[in-house]
Amino acid sequence: MKVAGRGKFWQGSAILLIGTGKRRASMFQKSEIRQLQAFLRQQFGNDDLRVAVDAKNQDAGAVHLGERQIATISIDDEDGDRSFALEMKLPVGREVLQEYLQRLFENDKLKLVARARKTDSVELNNGPDHIGIISADDARGSSFTLQMSILDFDLEDM
Repeated sequence: MKVAGRGKFWQGSAILLIGTGKRRASMFQKSEIRQLQAFLRQQFGNDDLRVAVDAKNQDAGAVHLGERQIATISIDDEDGDRSFALEMKLPVGREVLQEYLQRLFENDKLKLVARARKTDSVELNNGPDHIGIISADDARGSSFTLQMSILDFDLEDM
């Protein structure tokens, strides 16, 4: 699969790990749920996204599109700075990955973009705006994971 911006084939199977600090269990505040929902709707260009506390884990958030849970959000309170990490499993092969995301979020502006000097992952952008990093879960490229860091200041105007 060619990715936008470089004309190279994306090859690789490493999973990008975001954050190296220890995670502590923390409860989501209602205001954070509202802010995260507004932020994700803006980032993915879809007003049908809904964020709630995960019914199975009260210390995690769940991102829903319709009735389907599509991602989880964890809290990171490292060094007193509160941030969030979104993880979304993408159960498709690399040849249809961009189309899958565009259809899922009903947004043709979502594009995969090659990373400078990186072949093990690609960026997901909404137009010119960076959303997150997508990495292959296995060497065959049969499934992927989107990881997105959300910092406290990303939510300030939400």
